[in-house]
Formats: sequence, structure tokens, C-alpha cells
Amino acid sequence: QRYWRSNLDYNSMIKACNKSLKNLQTSYIDLYQVHFPNRRIKISETMRAMEDLVKEGKIRFIGVSNFSLKQMIEVEEALKSNDLASTQMPYSLVDRRIEKDILPHCSERNIAVLPYYPLGHGKLGSENSALSAAITDISATHGNKSLSQIALNWFYSKHANVFPIPRASNPDHVAENVGSVGWRLKPGEISSLERAVSQAG
Repeated sequence: QRYWRSNLDYNSMIKACNKSLKNLQTSYIDLYQVHFPNRRIKISETMRAMEDLVKEGKIRFIGVSNFSLKQMIEVEEALKSNDLASTQMPYSLVDRRIEKDILPHCSERNIAVLPYYPLGHGKLGSENSALSAAITDISATHGNKSLSQIALNWFYSKHANVFPIPRASNPDHVAENVGSVGWRLKPGEISSLERAVSQAG
């Protein structure tokens, strides 16, 4: 469940969570995320609301989305009795910016990373002869896996704390996504994928 940045003050957070529980017809939400930071509201106030919701049993885990490393650290410092469980960020083979700082921090702190646009927002499908060659070789080795299945497996093979959020709006998408698990890319295959993408600029 994501909570938008327009109202991150204490009272609005509590009210919004109660409304979500009613709409979802459930007694608790597993993961409650602040979708964007709001610089007009102190992070400490937002996290105080989050921790009170945990204490009341209305949410189980606290997450953020689109927070910089500095903002994430502020969240961690503001939390008194709970750990930051997750962060949701754009991350893919063609957008690896979070590998510079956010990903190492999350690995060290055991924070789950939930990449959105894990297939590069369509950029993986652009013409790239080096990538096509790498995909062809890898696909043949692993039972004719598709580009999207290989791109998703790249996360699972490379990181223990990264869980991508692929498109799943119909049964075909779900079946395609299922084919990305249950196997692992070899280190050399990971390198060839990353090298092919970097060559394309």
C-alpha cells in the first residue's frame, strides 16, 4: 500500500491508513510506503505516525519510495522502534544509478529494494546487436528464456535483497514473469548482459 506525499503530517497519515483498511476490508497492511518525500513535512512527524500505526497493529512494515540516500538515512534516524523495511526505486539493466549509493546501503542495512520499471521502461527492447547476441546465447543455455525473463532473473541472480515489480496486468504477463524464477544466470552471463547494455550507451 502506497501513501502519497500530499499529506504526510501525523493526523493525515493516521486518517489515510484507517481509510485504506476500510476500503481493503482488512485489519492490517503488510507494507505501508511513503510514495514520495514531502520537504514541507518533517520526516520525524511522518515516521512517528508510521510507528504508531505499527504499534496499533494496523501496519506491519514501513517503506519508502523515491527517497534519496540522504532522505532514507533521515528516515532510519527518525524511526525509534522499527527498521526501514524497503525502498522502491527505478532500477533495471539500463538504469543502474542506485548501484552507486542506495543499493550498497540497503544491502548493508538489510533493506529490501523493490525496483519499478525493471524492464527499463521499454528501453531494453531497442536495437542493440550486442544485447541481442547475449540474449540469444543465454536463452539457449537456459531453455529458450525471453528477454524479459532474462532481464528479471538478472536481479535474482545478482542480489539477495532486490525484488522487482514487473507488469502483471493479465494472465500472460503473470506466466511470463513466472518463467523468470527457478534458475540463475552465471556470473559470466551477468557480465555479458551488463557489458552489452553499456556498449549501447
